[in-house]
Amino acid sequence: MRIGELARRAGVTTKAVRYYESLGLLAPARLGNGYRDYDEHDVRLTQEIRALGRLGIPVEATRPFLECLALGHRHADDCPAALAGYRDAINELTQRIEGLTARRAVLVAHLHEAAHRNSHRSPAAEGEEPMTDYTSLPADLPVPEDDGAAAHLPGTGMPQLELRATDGATVGLDALGAGRTVLYIYPLTGRPGVDLPEGWDAIPGARGCTPETCGFRDHHQDLLAAGAARVYGLSSQDSDYQREVTERLRLPFRMLSDPARSVARALELPTFTVGGLTLYKRLTLIVRNNVIEHVFYPIFPPDRHAGQVLAWLGDNAL
Repeated sequence: MRIGELARRAGVTTKAVRYYESLGLLAPARLGNGYRDYDEHDVRLTQEIRALGRLGIPVEATRPFLECLALGHRHADDCPAALAGYRDAINELTQRIEGLTARRAVLVAHLHEAAHRNSHRSPAAEGEEPMTDYTSLPADLPVPEDDGAAAHLPGTGMPQLELRATDGATVGLDALGAGRTVLYIYPLTGRPGVDLPEGWDAIPGARGCTPETCGFRDHHQDLLAAGAARVYGLSSQDSDYQREVTERLRLPFRMLSDPARSVARALELPTFTVGGLTLYKRLTLIVRNNVIEHVFYPIFPPDRHAGQVLAWLGDNAL
């Protein structure tokens, strides 16, 4: 068969086939006119090189596997030399992982130092555990399910409640002002050097308050340009706690404190209890002229939620 057919059947480019030949991994026969003549064995070798490449084994390291096939074995890894090839690839990955882990530790340390430059709290003393990285999310977080706890909210007027904001002022929820207000409500932001409640990551929808807040920070101007008149965050932490978060994360908007969870009672918002704390479940209200126009609930993943709100505003422009 010609080189084009071999490349098509093996799922590679003709340039790749020629490279394999240059390394001596393929040795096709030659026709009388000088053209290469590939057979089924060449197809099998090329497919094996491609499969090993997907595992991270470079082309140059596939020779022991191909030689195993040339010896008549059914599988390319039936030979001791092929097993050694696996081990070499694993060892190389291990070294790369260790290097990346070390780099990550350095980055976390820099994050820890930078985060405290604008915080009233001192960084952990020497010898203490470094801060947990609250700005990223584990890959295996449980996904919250829609339990219907927010279905009653659209069309509801905002309650006559005043909450303390991080700038010391009070904000009346029934007097947010004309236009749309984005009010994202969250359970608890992590603080450097302070442990989150035990089992936090196992609670669907709990983890991710800092990434969510950073998302609203980074998209703040975009949200205003898309039609939001204002953005607030709201939780049950006190204003001092929230003020530290506002300063550390350099938030361009105010956070509202509701330690008595008065909004939860007034609007029947969903909450959960962990470690003796009763906290808000994560949800976002779009308030238009002091009436709840839209509700995001449940929210996942929280680090992309600001983008979801931005997309909704774009699809529902006034």
